[in-house]
Amino acid sequence: MKLFIHKITNWEYWPFQVLYFPIYFLWAFYAFKAKSIFFFNASNPRIKNGGFMMESKKAIYDLLPKKYYPKTVLIRENTDLNKMVNSLVEKGIYFPLIAKPDIGLRGSGVKKIRTVTELKNYAEKANFDFLLQDLIPFKNEVGVFYVRHPHEKQGKITGIVAKEFLIVTGNGTSSIEDLIMKTPRFMLQMSALQEEYGDQLKRVLSKNETMNLVPFGNHARGAKFLDASHLISDKLTQVINDISTQVPEFYFGRFDIMYNSIEELERGENFQIVELNGAASEPTHIYDPKHSVWFAWKELARHITYMYEISVANHKRGFPYLTHKTGMQEYRLHVAQNNKILNF
Repeated sequence: MKLFIHKITNWEYWPFQVLYFPIYFLWAFYAFKAKSIFFFNASNPRIKNGGFMMESKKAIYDLLPKKYYPKTVLIRENTDLNKMVNSLVEKGIYFPLIAKPDIGLRGSGVKKIRTVTELKNYAEKANFDFLLQDLIPFKNEVGVFYVRHPHEKQGKITGIVAKEFLIVTGNGTSSIEDLIMKTPRFMLQMSALQEEYGDQLKRVLSKNETMNLVPFGNHARGAKFLDASHLISDKLTQVINDISTQVPEFYFGRFDIMYNSIEELERGENFQIVELNGAASEPTHIYDPKHSVWFAWKELARHITYMYEISVANHKRGFPYLTHKTGMQEYRLHVAQNNKILNF
């Protein structure tokens, strides 16, 4: 009951369909103006479906200069274990590493893999293509939302989210499980944590000892999102713009970045891109607990308006919207893929 009340009274946990319900009316208005429900296809013409659905993470990585993202290999469904290991050796990727679906869903199916046995178990369970990726060595993570009109050389950052990982700190007497149970945000992850860690959760951490239970910044996996838009600066904007203009026909989306310090990031040093997300990107700074749902709706509306304007401009340049038939086919594939990952 405690968790149920927590989820009801904190809008950041509301179901997607509930949170986005008012936004559907704005989407319908723009779809009417564009004469296409699937206008988003033109927002980022070189990314499949603009990055709204069924886009391959590996295909997006391939658009980025290699120096900006961790070493990555694509593993097709039902690939032999020995072939997987050989691919890792060839790429110079070593355990521990990150496994995640190539066509993903808000952090679902992402897992830290520590051994060949864990890799084997992940692969046997996965009924989808997935990526194996170097762990990024930097401790901080932000999501940087970027937009640029097709006729402009300089884009802008429209929001930054900082991410606090699911980290527990020992007191010398409580088990990891007990520490988790002290925080509702962490309690919501208990089932997944029990499956991943098992009896390790019974261990007592020494005083001030910390343990990062989910080493990636996914809201769905317990990370706390904080609005860090105060970090927007001319220097950071220039760094993000320089990266973005190297990605062919990219105009709208969010860079998830791990970095060492904000000063180094502003100099374009000591960072790596976790992912680049396209038209389906959320301005995730809205999920800061200090913000009201009214703030969230305002920001969602602002960013969907950017996407619509960019899509229309690109359409005038000759980039098509999806036909209704193709769009519905892609949507059905999208739903089927999401169900695979949710049942993983």
